[in-house]
Amino acid sequence: MSSYTRKLLTLMFIREGEKVLLGYKKRGFGQGRWNGFGGKVEPGETPVEAAIRETKEEAGVDLSVGGVEKVGELEFTFEGEEVLMHVMVYASETYQGTPTETEEMRPAWFPVSSLPFAQMWPDDSQWFPLLLRGAKFRGAFHFRGHDEILSQKLEEVKEF
Repeated sequence: MSSYTRKLLTLMFIREGEKVLLGYKKRGFGQGRWNGFGGKVEPGETPVEAAIRETKEEAGVDLSVGGVEKVGELEFTFEGEEVLMHVMVYASETYQGTPTETEEMRPAWFPVSSLPFAQMWPDDSQWFPLLLRGAKFRGAFHFRGHDEILSQKLEEVKEF
């Protein structure tokens, strides 16, 4: 196995009852897909601080009011690329502000019963059900391109 350069990233999902807030990525990595909010952890920043900052930058929503919980850890590798994306997944049901479109993301609420999996990353349909039922999980996905999963492992964990 080749050695990867690890990149620490975050992903935040906001839930309100039977709805989940997703953002349509307008540019950059993941463009054209619905996803949570997040991005790179900056030097001197904890992953949870990064998740809160990125959500504010991308959707105008303030999560510093508390209630942010780490629910998952995912690793993504892509065939022919030497970067391993180590993603800390967070969820919150507490926020302040109104989700607002930014240059990067267009937020929208979706009923949990009809999430737009066809326009999300292919792995999302694997672990999203765990997130929705409040479970914690750890997984790894290896892709060819951005649409084909070559290998995967996913497990539910008790805690982090």
